[in-house]
Amino acid sequence: MRTFLIGGLMAMAVGCGGPLEQEEASNLATQEAPLPDCSNSATSVRTYYDATGTTVIGERGCDCGFWINWGQISSVYDLRTSC
Repeated sequence: MRTFLIGGLMAMAVGCGGPLEQEEASNLATQEAPLPDCSNSATSVRTYYDATGTTVIGERGCDCGFWINWGQISSVYDLRTSC
């Protein structure tokens, strides 16, 4: 009886039919989509190396109608809302 149960469970684990076909993964690196217009939104976050605010290490957001995204993120930042 025990052998019958284990054999039945093994058959259920293996399943019926052939191997499952995997869907082709989408390659997000090759997809292109236009960025939304940010000409009416002059907001960016500028990040700094330390609390002195003298060394800029990155910036993200919209700056005078152009999207920017460079550098590193940091817990020391300021929000820029004008050109």
